[in-house]
Amino acid sequence: MKVRLTHLACFTALACAAGAHAQVIKGPGDYPNKPVRLVVPFVPGGPTDIQGRMLAEKLTQRFGQQVIVDNRGGANGNIGMETVARAPADGYTLVIATVGTWAVNPHLYKLPFDVTKDFTPITQVSTSPGVLVVHPTVNAKNVKELIALAKEKPGALNYGSSGVGGFGHISGELFTMMTNVKMTHIPYKSSAPSLTDLISGQIQVLFNNMISTTPHVKSGRLRALATTGAKRSPALPDLPTVAEAGVPGYENSSWSAVAGGPGMPKPLVARLHKDLVEILRMPDIQAKHAEVGAEIVASTPEQFQAYLKSELAKFGKLVKATGMKAASGG
Repeated sequence: MKVRLTHLACFTALACAAGAHAQVIKGPGDYPNKPVRLVVPFVPGGPTDIQGRMLAEKLTQRFGQQVIVDNRGGANGNIGMETVARAPADGYTLVIATVGTWAVNPHLYKLPFDVTKDFTPITQVSTSPGVLVVHPTVNAKNVKELIALAKEKPGALNYGSSGVGGFGHISGELFTMMTNVKMTHIPYKSSAPSLTDLISGQIQVLFNNMISTTPHVKSGRLRALATTGAKRSPALPDLPTVAEAGVPGYENSSWSAVAGGPGMPKPLVARLHKDLVEILRMPDIQAKHAEVGAEIVASTPEQFQAYLKSELAKFGKLVKATGMKAASGG
């Protein structure tokens, strides 16, 4: 935030700096004694980037050291993930990534790392349903009308996603498989450009995260047809789930988690876990997530590791059933 430097502002800034300094918490081995990098394996503007910047700001205040968000987009998150998998186990390189990156990519790509062995789990951050939205020019006011339109014009409707294997792609594949319709998948490098193209009318349909999509629904720039979770979202309580709206049994939710490189010392993991959980339980962080229908998880490292293994098994079956393939060159 830019502040006009009046005498009063200077005194206020000094007081704030003193207060922030008093809250600095040092950890094992005086960690951190230099800037920390939080890798977001997507381009700026998407939900993971938004979450990452929330956490980085709070961690910076606690550490007394800058936590820098490092966007490493490409290959549906694999480039950024490899950066962390090859980083020293000193806690100075962390990653926040999503379900597609953690649990779907291993079934689609030949990866130079193992998500269960080459990372040190710290915590699952949140879980959130997605939302099915269309451009206002699409002649469908609900899910049944969208299905009818897609059947009338097979392949004519384009739906975007954050990339092959990302949340939007998985959601779209489930939808087309369960409704027996054909829509054309348009993969992007992250959800942010897919959302931009939907708003501009370049694509017609999007299964997207609620964090970045809900504001555009509330402003009227996009039309929401349903949410993708098992129950309605408090953020859009009048909107039915896809299952309620005409596709019984449909459900898909996204989640995010923070980890470090392989083999991080347990005291350091415990320190980072404590910091992150305390941040996630702050009223303002809770409120920001609730506004967009996301639920804070704040699991233990062990709980996240067990959950990741179950998700890997779940999405392995789904990828096989849908016949999903990685993008060429991805």
